[in-house]
Parts: sequence; C-alpha cells; structure tokens
Amino acid sequence: MSGQKEFQRRRRELMGMIGANGIAVLAAAPERVRSRDTLFIYRPDSDFYYLTGFPEPEAVAVLVPGRPQGEFLLFCRERNPERELWDGPRAGPEGAVAAFGADDGYPIDDLDDILPGLLERSDRVYYSIGKNEFDQKLLAFIQTLNSKRQSSHAPSEIVALDHLLHEMRLFKSRGEAGTMRRSARIAVAAHTRAMQAARPGMIEYELEAEFLHEFRRHGADCSYPPIVAAGANACVLHYRANDATLCDGDLVLIDAGCELQMYASDVTRTFPVNGVFSKPQRELYDVVLAANRAATKVAQVGNHWNDPHDAAVGEVTRGLKDLGLLSGRVHHLIKTQAYRQFFMHRTGHWLGLDVHDVGDYKVAEHWRLLEPGMVMTIEPGIYVSPANKDVAKRWRGIGIRIEDDVLVTREGPEVLTADLAASVEEIEALMATRA
Repeated sequence: MSGQKEFQRRRRELMGMIGANGIAVLAAAPERVRSRDTLFIYRPDSDFYYLTGFPEPEAVAVLVPGRPQGEFLLFCRERNPERELWDGPRAGPEGAVAAFGADDGYPIDDLDDILPGLLERSDRVYYSIGKNEFDQKLLAFIQTLNSKRQSSHAPSEIVALDHLLHEMRLFKSRGEAGTMRRSARIAVAAHTRAMQAARPGMIEYELEAEFLHEFRRHGADCSYPPIVAAGANACVLHYRANDATLCDGDLVLIDAGCELQMYASDVTRTFPVNGVFSKPQRELYDVVLAANRAATKVAQVGNHWNDPHDAAVGEVTRGLKDLGLLSGRVHHLIKTQAYRQFFMHRTGHWLGLDVHDVGDYKVAEHWRLLEPGMVMTIEPGIYVSPANKDVAKRWRGIGIRIEDDVLVTREGPEVLTADLAASVEEIEALMATRA
C-alpha cells in the first residue's frame, strides 16, 4: 500500500485529536491456536496495523502527543536467532525505529516498567476495551496508579479510541483507494476464471480452488471464506460447506473476495453452470441486476447511506410483483416489508481493512451523508426458498446476488469491480468462450 509517510500522517492526525495530556495505547492481536501446537496464520489487528504498519504479534504501540523524547513508542519482541530460525525474522526494537518509524523501540518485556510511567503523566487514556487480553494488564496499571494517588498521578478517564480511529478509517486516502482497486482487479480475475472453469459435475470446492489459485498467484489471500453455492444452496446466505455437485440447469452463486496488503475486496456473481440462463433464472436475475444498478447510481456524494438500499428495495419489490411472486400495491409492499421473505439483508456495508469495515452508518440517529473516500458494497439479492409453497415451482430454489465494490467520489460512484461480467448477455458470452 503506502509507505511510512502514510502511517506517520495517520498518527499525527490521531494525536491532534487526542491533544496534550492524552495517551493512546493499542495492543497487537494475539496469536491463536488452530489445533494443539498449530497456529492460525497470523493477521495483525486492523486498528493496530492502520497506525503502525507493524505485522508482528506481541507488540504494543503507545502515542504520547507532545512528548519531547518522541511521541510514538513501539514495544515488540527482541531479536532471537534461535526462534527466528524456526519462525522467521523479527524486527526487534531497532527495526521498530528503522523500518516502522517509531521514535523509540523497546523490548515487550520492558512494558511493565515503562508504560505505567507514561500513563502517570496523562489525564486521559484512549483505548479500545474488549478487543483482546491486554485489557486486564492496562486496567491493572491504572488501578495501581489510583492506589498511589498520594504519591503519583493517575489518568482520570478512559476514552474509547474506536470512534476517533474508525472515523479516520472510513475515509480512504489516495494510496488506500489504489490498493483497493488492485484488490478488486484480482477478485474480478478470479470470478472470471471461475465462470470459465465451471462445468456440470464439478464439485463446489473445485471452483473454490480456482479462486485460491488466482488470489495466491497475485500475492493475495481470501478476505473471508469463499461461498460457492450451487442450486438451492444459494438460498443459504452464509453457506460454507462448498462440497455439493454443480448440476446442469442450476445456477451457482459465488461470493469471494481477496485481501491485498491488508485491504479487502468483496464480490458476488451468480451464473448458470451450463452457461445459459433458463427463462425463470433470467427473469429473477434481471430484477437483481436492476436493483444493483439503481443502488449504485445513488451512491453519490450528498445522498444518505440508506439511499442505495431504498433504491434496491424499490426495484426488487416492483420486479417481484411483476413476476407474480408478490401481489398488491408496490408502496404498501415496501411499507410492510413484504419483500423481506425474498430479500432479507441490507444492500451493502463499508469496505476497507475489514470486509465489514468500521465506521458509523448513522450520525445523531440519522443516516449519514455519503462523502468522497468512502468505499461500500452494493449487493442486492433475491432468494426463493425451495420450501416456499406460496410461489410457483419454477421459482423455488433460485438464489441470486450481485455484489460490486464502489468508491464514492466527487465525480460520482466509481465501481471498482466494473470489469466483471454482470449482465445476462455478458455472462453468457464469457462462458461461451470456455474450451
């Protein structure tokens, strides 16, 4: 993504909001056991990484605005040739300064001796409680200082760091937007590869393997476990098994994105296993596509966060009524949320370092206005349960979702995934090129 200048800019911005007599403390995510002595592949905590760029566990970052000796302190593991032989190189305190821009680097084992003294000079501690086990250590430091009030000073309040930091993360810089464009391009290539690879008789996990191959060959990882849902499996919103057979005549819904340099893409396409939509499939698909495009069109600066969802709901409701899956006046169907038996989720979410990224959707109980630099998904869908006896049999078991990633700009919505086939005609033409 960006170099150390970007991380420095973020720290300066945050410290400007914290002000004098404040201190911010962030702990790295702990390593997690997968099974017995095997660990999950380590991923840094997004907030910690956003401010430091530091990729190792067992680390604590401290920001002390105005500290003459240096405002950014980083506690981390020391260099250890024996452990590095097994686990790979460590930055060490020296690397924390040289490679990651810390004013001071200290061994993590020195934290108990140094951090209480930093806290003692501060009135307010900015910290995100509830994220990991470091809570107890920090609170113990503050409690000890409180118990010595006659001889020392203790912070008078703990302020939630989340709100300040997450509001910063909501607005992507030019460098972040560039990384997210690249992440989206890799996801587009992976979805294209899957469409061209799909055949009746394949297993869902075989299509998943196409994604994994495309992601890894570009240095990216999955940003979440891919959903490869053939036939009625697409009506399970968070389907995970990925072990059913792709049948001739069915659709397959693939929800898969990648993480590149910590930034996520999140993309969904639904296409026919045999390369040709049936009439009922096409009719429902065109409704979802119309909803996707209507929602994207209103992802404009000055509109409210909820406007894309309202636009999608209107298109889905009108389309379902026209096809006979709903009956009544459109206004009444929307008001009573009759559409929710077929479209039961929101139309999108923030996107960034996390797939469901941070940032408030409402400000003072009102949907917030869209501003340049925000990145969101647009993902309307229609899901007709195979057990729904209130609709004609031809609709049952069809699940469709179309999801794109959209950057809000002053010039209008920039669809980061625009190069991926989306219309019936585009998908059928692409799949017709299969060898």
